[in-house]
Amino acid sequence: MITQKALSRRTLLRGIGTAIALPALDAMAPAMNSSKIPGKTPIRMAFVYVPNGLDMRHWTPAEEGAFTGELPSILRPLEPLRNEFNILSNLTQNGGRALLDGAGDHGRCCGSYLTGVHVKKTMVDIKAGISCDQIAANQIGSATLFPSLQVGLEDARQAGDCDSGYSCAYTNNLSWKSETQPLPPLLDPRAMFERLFGKGPVLSPEARARQAKYRKSVLDHVTADTKKLQGDLGPTDRRKLDEYLSSIREIEKQLEKAEGENARIDPGMPKPYGVPADFAEHFRLMSDMITVAFQADMSRIVTFLVTREGTSRPYREIGIADGHHPLTHHQGKLELLEKVTKINEYHMQQFAAWMMRLKSIKEGDASILDNSMIVYGAGLSDGNRHTHEDLPVMVMGRGGNHFKGGRRITYRKETPISNLYLTMMDRLGVQTDDFGDSTGRVDGLNLG
Repeated sequence: MITQKALSRRTLLRGIGTAIALPALDAMAPAMNSSKIPGKTPIRMAFVYVPNGLDMRHWTPAEEGAFTGELPSILRPLEPLRNEFNILSNLTQNGGRALLDGAGDHGRCCGSYLTGVHVKKTMVDIKAGISCDQIAANQIGSATLFPSLQVGLEDARQAGDCDSGYSCAYTNNLSWKSETQPLPPLLDPRAMFERLFGKGPVLSPEARARQAKYRKSVLDHVTADTKKLQGDLGPTDRRKLDEYLSSIREIEKQLEKAEGENARIDPGMPKPYGVPADFAEHFRLMSDMITVAFQADMSRIVTFLVTREGTSRPYREIGIADGHHPLTHHQGKLELLEKVTKINEYHMQQFAAWMMRLKSIKEGDASILDNSMIVYGAGLSDGNRHTHEDLPVMVMGRGGNHFKGGRRITYRKETPISNLYLTMMDRLGVQTDDFGDSTGRVDGLNLG
């Protein structure tokens, strides 16, 4: 039952050194209806970037228009969500191509992916452009605790790949605040958790180990506030709050497991402290925290670098000891292509599980996924030839019941991917006439 004493959308559960945002509750409806955007559920925008291109033979649906047959093998994990996404063909990132100079194909394709500009060659003269997520964050980011979040799973500096002809600033970053200022992604799940839920500094491994004996859950610190709030809520809101806090508790348990002795087995590559050896577990930890951030409206804009561009990471957990990047230079050899496809499918399995979680979390008559626009794709199509046209591009979610899903939409060749980003920014209410190398907006996504 909604009373006149409405709950503020920015209500926090507070404790010593801790402040936890809340999910959308029915009791917030009057407060939301009196806000600057009456009665509107937040729309989220996210970009999930996978490296080294994809095996396009197993990405692109055979037919144009509505999906009618079996999805290609890379997309098959999304079968339960086949009506929630679109595949966009013939979008190009011209800024990734070699012009007068360049930062290498991998540096250019990542550095230009969300900026729409051609990036410089040298590691000294780092210069890209403001990325579309930051254009949006500058206009609407003040509505949330974090204007934007940058998340990743691997850093070239830990992998020892910064001695090549392109700059780590490009291969490590999707988000650029200005032409010369990238926004590095958070890689360590503990660091991200503490950023979202704790006010204290990120501790060293030694200090963290000493603190572990005394550390309480962040939820334990806000027990009094939680009990007080629950007494003022109706049964539906109490259930929502319980599910939300349970998800935070589950993340804490995963973090404890990830930082335990069993998670410190050498995975064959350097990793930051606290990062799980298992890729799938690392992905789930980071994506679970993004989910909580969306659910509590802590941020509406996210970039997620699913391992850095040009990575040579092996995937021994699925039987692939070869490095990802060398495999993509397959020269048409089927045994290498099969391994590339297997990696592509493995990435998609993690993404699909995350999307299913977003679909399961209700917001009124819709879900978080319904109220999101999530681009999944790469800055290269064919990793063997380093092609920058007809990129693998998926748009997941309905953008607030605005997009129609379940289709492959084919645009005119050489249509800038920046046109898609302009369309998405329009949906967020971000005012900009052009962006990067855009030539207009894309059509075909909207309902009707």
